Amino acid sequence: MPDAWSLEEVSATVADYFVMLDHEIRGESYNKKEHNRLLQKLLRGRSAGAIEFKHCNISAVLREEGYPIIDGYKPHGNYQEMLR
Repeated sequence: MPDAWSLEEVSATVADYFVMLDHEIRGESYNKKEHNRLLQKLLRGRSAGAIEFKHCNISAVLREEGYPIIDGYKPHGNYQEMLR
């Protein structure tokens, strides 16, 4: 089982999520897979699936707080409390 996500990993993933969310809210095109690939390089050892799952966890936190989420990242519960 992989190590728990560090604060640095979570921060980088949340920051990337908000970049994509900004594009989505503005109606601008962006490439989720490219964002994922870039994060994989930054978060050495995290798979594409792990990053996508974390994005879904971010959606869960945002939805609970009443904020918009990225279409396509269905909220998953049971997220790391650090995401709050």
